[in-house]
Amino acid sequence: MISKQSAYGAESEAVRALGPHRLAPAPIPAYLQNTYWWAYLHPRAVHIFERQWLVNLILWGNFARLRNAALAEMGEVINGRVLQVACVYGDFTEHLVRRLGPQGSIDVIDVAPIQINNLHAKLKLAGADSERVNALLQDSSDLHFADASHDDVVVFFLLHEMPTEVRRKTVAEALRVTKPGGKLIFVDYHKPRAWSPFRYLMVPILTTLEPFAMDVWNNGIASWLPDGAAVAKLEKKTYFGGLYQKVVVTKAA
Repeated sequence: MISKQSAYGAESEAVRALGPHRLAPAPIPAYLQNTYWWAYLHPRAVHIFERQWLVNLILWGNFARLRNAALAEMGEVINGRVLQVACVYGDFTEHLVRRLGPQGSIDVIDVAPIQINNLHAKLKLAGADSERVNALLQDSSDLHFADASHDDVVVFFLLHEMPTEVRRKTVAEALRVTKPGGKLIFVDYHKPRAWSPFRYLMVPILTTLEPFAMDVWNNGIASWLPDGAAVAKLEKKTYFGGLYQKVVVTKAA
């Protein structure tokens, strides 16, 4: 049994290992400590979940398809500044790095030091060019970036893990730091079509392991955009019988 006490004690070790990327860490949110400590905060979580085959299995074989759908929105070559909100198990960031052009750079934020450390380890193992990847300890609901500081922002399977108010703040912050004309890209769960067996199979799974996910099923991502948000276009596409969605918000110029 993984204990919460050992999970939190490991955070101080992770902070000491951050090296040149170290910042004063943001407090770990209570919902993350209480609900997802076993998946993201405990040191054995990385050992268990950082396996490409397992991440793909959790998404019913759709990881690569959804990853590529998100990355395609930024183009084959990325020469702007991209923000990835939260570290991701699997090779999402490695593929993002491979698309960087001569002028491209990536900021990755996460509130958990252990996840930042894991990102560095993955990039090193993959031989990815990590010189233009800036990994920062930040809370997604309170970003420490200037307004309109990023050409594109991507939020990959994060919103369903947040309580409503945190989700709303995260969406607002992500839009705030997106440049006019830039894209804010969300990939997450979606309520499947009535004919899909996953409409019924996933309910007990999500209600047991992902207590905030059903809110994403029952409400569109657009509903968490700030009132009066400067949006030029909003496009939505669903995948795998509607179980997953990609929503792309283009910020008004």
